[in-house]
Amino acid sequence: MNIYRTHYCGQLKASDVGKSVKLSGWVHKKRDHGNLLFIDLRDHYGIVQCVTDSSSKFFADVEKIRNECIVTVEGDVVKRSPETINEANPTGHIEVKVKEFTVMSYVDNLPMSVSSVSDLSEEIRLRYRFLDLRREKIHNNMVLRSNIIAGIREKMRRQGFLEINTPILTASSPEGARDFLVPSRLHPGCFYALPQAPQQFKQLLMVAGFDKYFQIAPCFRDEDSRADRSPGEFYQLDFEMAFVTQDDVFNAIEPVIYEIFSEYSSRNVSPYPFRRISYEDAMLHYGNDKPDLRNPLTLEDVSNIFASSTFAVFVNTVQMGGVVRAIAVCGAHKQPRSFFDKLNDWARENGMPGIGYITFSENSAKGPIAKFLDESQLHQLREKVNLKTDGVVFFVCDKKKIANKFGGQLRQKLATDLNLCSDGFEFCWVVDFPMYELNEETSHIDFSHNPFSMPQGGMEALEQTDPLQVKAYQYDIVCNGIELSSGAIRNHKPDVMLKAFEIAGYAPETIKEKFKGMFSAFQLGAPPHGGCAPGIDRMVMLIAEEPNIREVIAFPLNQQAQDLMMNAPAYVTDKQLKELHIKLDLPRKFNLE
Repeated sequence: MNIYRTHYCGQLKASDVGKSVKLSGWVHKKRDHGNLLFIDLRDHYGIVQCVTDSSSKFFADVEKIRNECIVTVEGDVVKRSPETINEANPTGHIEVKVKEFTVMSYVDNLPMSVSSVSDLSEEIRLRYRFLDLRREKIHNNMVLRSNIIAGIREKMRRQGFLEINTPILTASSPEGARDFLVPSRLHPGCFYALPQAPQQFKQLLMVAGFDKYFQIAPCFRDEDSRADRSPGEFYQLDFEMAFVTQDDVFNAIEPVIYEIFSEYSSRNVSPYPFRRISYEDAMLHYGNDKPDLRNPLTLEDVSNIFASSTFAVFVNTVQMGGVVRAIAVCGAHKQPRSFFDKLNDWARENGMPGIGYITFSENSAKGPIAKFLDESQLHQLREKVNLKTDGVVFFVCDKKKIANKFGGQLRQKLATDLNLCSDGFEFCWVVDFPMYELNEETSHIDFSHNPFSMPQGGMEALEQTDPLQVKAYQYDIVCNGIELSSGAIRNHKPDVMLKAFEIAGYAPETIKEKFKGMFSAFQLGAPPHGGCAPGIDRMVMLIAEEPNIREVIAFPLNQQAQDLMMNAPAYVTDKQLKELHIKLDLPRKFNLE
């Protein structure tokens, strides 16, 4: 028998009445009712109420204890009186009458409350994360995360995927973010890099003859924090498959994601096969490549309609290569004038001159722009934006990139203010990403996404097509406007790889040296292969309905990439630096003196 407990706190129920039990846990709350003292005793599994009266020899000991002391209680399970039953608690029909009481660990003054749900600063919460993790909501998030990961593993294995761990200490490679570097003691001046992703290793596993690989992979990127991105490290469901097309990858992962979201959330989940949206259409109709499909509004291109109008501002912008985007909102004509005024104020706060609009109601068109369009153009406009009833059409006019971005923001603003978004999880694939993009600062051609992706059309496309028109077998899976993962069918042909990198300005010698292991492997028999890597942290964040990813990570860094609890990063001793053959050259403001 366990010397500390016979039962868990959350395990006891009415059928246990009459049993003698031994429980251990944290004092969640203590309530003094004069001759009666009540303790809510908490462990990992739940909370149970314990009671003692003034006749008990332990009464004085119970009086002295503080919240979060760890105690062991022995006693009898008894029924609560009807008026004291707590239906909100699974153990709310019973309580434990204390017969023996032992304090296992005392507590000094708590720097933060565990039982209270009051708001706390992030600094306090992260500095005392071990206390924060005792709080019910955060504790449950960690349990949810564990269950989700276990479910993912089971579902991947069920499809024949083999779990293989790849190295943590590896070589630096240009994957789009800064590496975390680890100096080598045995090789002075040389550095390992923590992997931004197991990209090359999982491809090498396919070359090695494994058919389906996966792992819950830790990834490390030295980048800034965001609400949906943790600085430092994150985890992803990394998987790769041999002899597959893009459809095969989608067919493998869609059931896993659908089942995980369905099993661990009560919200509706869009059924698979998930909707597919080309990158070009995503930018046009949603203003970004991470569309939130809970929002029914879409952007439409009405540049041609305005090009022949008398509205000089729009006409001039279109003639200079700009575009006009429109969003139709049925029923918005009923909004008061203040709604439109506030919308214009919001636009100006975001660096735009305002929001143009036309109100269609009672077979008439009104608004600041309506007078510049004739009846035929107004009819074309309604047809283009699919406005079949009365409503308002809003406009954004600017250079294509700016119009897309602000149009996407306006789309979300309108849906939020008018409460148009549906509930649930809406998934889609964004496909057909451009292989390259033009760097506006250098005017050089860069990879727009994953440099290891197979160009659509292969070598012929690279040799005969404008690089900015070449599409790649690259895809993102998006849920509710949040990118869960990027993936691709890989470029497994050495000659095509060299050509693809050459277009982006990399010499063959650089590729052969920088990606030596993978390039050599591809010359010795590489199968067609592809994969994806949905983010574990982001999936748990969505399922837990948390706005910030740090709420679903046990020990996250803060927004400055610091671990306040463990005091990391921190300076190391001169001896350690000497062993690594490193001398510091710090900026003046960081001078150790």
